[in-house]
Amino acid sequence: MGNCYSDLEGGKQAVGGSVNQLRTELNDAVHYFNMNKGLHSLSTQLELSLSASKLQDRDITSKSDPMAVVYIKRRDGKLDELGRTEVIMNNLNPIWIQKINISYQFEMVQSLIFHVYDVDTKYHNLPVKALNLKDQDFLGEASCVLSEIVTKRDRSLTLTLQSNNGRGLKNLGNLTIHAEETVASKTAIEITFLCTNLDNKDLLSKSDPFLRISRIVETGGSVVIAKTEAVNNNLNPVWKPLCLTMQQFVSKENPLILECFDFNDNGNHVLIGMMQKSVADLENLLRTRAGANFILPPSSHRKHEKVLKGKLFVDGYVEKNLYSFVDYISSGFELNFMVAVDFTASNGNPRSPDSLHYIDPSGRLNAYQQAIMQVGEVIQFYDSDRQFPAWGFGGRTYTGSVSHCFNLSPTVSEVQGVEGIMSCYAAALHNITLAGPTLFGPVITKAAEIAGHALTQSHAKYYVLLIITDGVVTDLQETADAIVKASDLPLSILIVGVGGADFKQMEFLDADNGKRLESSLGRVATRDIVQFVPMREVHGGQVSVVQSLLEELPSQFLTYMRCRDIKPLNSHSNPPPP
Repeated sequence: MGNCYSDLEGGKQAVGGSVNQLRTELNDAVHYFNMNKGLHSLSTQLELSLSASKLQDRDITSKSDPMAVVYIKRRDGKLDELGRTEVIMNNLNPIWIQKINISYQFEMVQSLIFHVYDVDTKYHNLPVKALNLKDQDFLGEASCVLSEIVTKRDRSLTLTLQSNNGRGLKNLGNLTIHAEETVASKTAIEITFLCTNLDNKDLLSKSDPFLRISRIVETGGSVVIAKTEAVNNNLNPVWKPLCLTMQQFVSKENPLILECFDFNDNGNHVLIGMMQKSVADLENLLRTRAGANFILPPSSHRKHEKVLKGKLFVDGYVEKNLYSFVDYISSGFELNFMVAVDFTASNGNPRSPDSLHYIDPSGRLNAYQQAIMQVGEVIQFYDSDRQFPAWGFGGRTYTGSVSHCFNLSPTVSEVQGVEGIMSCYAAALHNITLAGPTLFGPVITKAAEIAGHALTQSHAKYYVLLIITDGVVTDLQETADAIVKASDLPLSILIVGVGGADFKQMEFLDADNGKRLESSLGRVATRDIVQFVPMREVHGGQVSVVQSLLEELPSQFLTYMRCRDIKPLNSHSNPPPP
């Protein structure tokens, strides 16, 4: 997950927290998810600004006094109120000042409902929250998905207000929604540290030093905000540049604690030395080319702090804008969806109700259909043409031979929308014979070819491959090799495991254990691009398979863009294609 690695699982790459912590503790998500690249948390706080035009006039002696109410639709269809605007007197073209706050979550389809009311004069002395909406005149409603707003270049969407009685689509005026992030600052610094003459804490070799940076908080404690990788066997280390966001260090004057440790595989890292500096102090170290001595604090054996000969230097310091996921997609970046479906015999005869591929005449979706629909309906909002490659693997195709990457449609390589995927999947079950074995390598290689080809033409496309499977992959090392090779490309791979198979071996492909994937030639993946989820683990809980699968996608996307210094389309020029 975006350069986050465990202290115990090969964490010398970057000594951070485990991904399990990221999923369970919001504070850990802030500390570790943003560790090296300043990645935002899984949600982005937005403010919605509302305005309307050409509203219906429901008053006799004056114009309507409109107020807007915003709801979000829950998965069970019920509406939760997000907020209300103020009431604007006598205005059929209101621009409301009161903002509606919402947490934008990429991994979810967030359906919004907007109601506009004419507030009766006798209620004008009441707070808007106290108004009984049944007592007000209804002026119209509109609906959209939050993704439709944030993907617009100007993050504004205009909707037609309609009646809520189902009698036709009468135009009752227009409602415009504009979204803005509530992030206080996008400022970040990229800083490069080096040390000289560190004390050696090892007996048979030299120390493996890494830095840990914490921010002192008002309560007097400290919060870890970043860690470097560990440099092996070196008392004069130079670390990779570290990115700190303004949200992490708060201000240039805020005190930070910098600690240098000797990395140990057992997690008992030994303190080499520490110091307290602000970002302004670090900036001054670069300007003066001076070093700052580490100290050892007082202890039971030492009454006073000890000044060490080891010094910390700042070798590079750059201030930059840290663009968010919303910045990219609203400027025109797209997520291109690809899907690959398992057609191996272990799924069972599609004509049998016990089969994972069984098409229920009642309309109930099987596990494959559920995964396609749930993930596809999210991704399709980020793909302008909604033309999706749809493949199968492990089946005997129209040619009579077993293929591990074939088009679900015999006539076209891409289908239109999620509906097209569902349709050609159902048709393929009548024409493809289930076979085997379960090989992922060919479909990953095919997806990588498409992503690589697109990279030569544009940096504004990022690809998402959804693999749905019932079994353990049998070409594990070949799959790992394909993933490692693809880790340099604008590609993420989402794997859904359906059925009751033992998927523990599959988790090897997902770097959530803190150890990056390694190829048979010893090459380590540039970044984590795989997320694996067994569907049975989410069916019984409140979290949907979409949330489980896509929670890492924004971070994978941002890691790719930031590592290559690719900026949103409306910012400064991007580097030319290779």
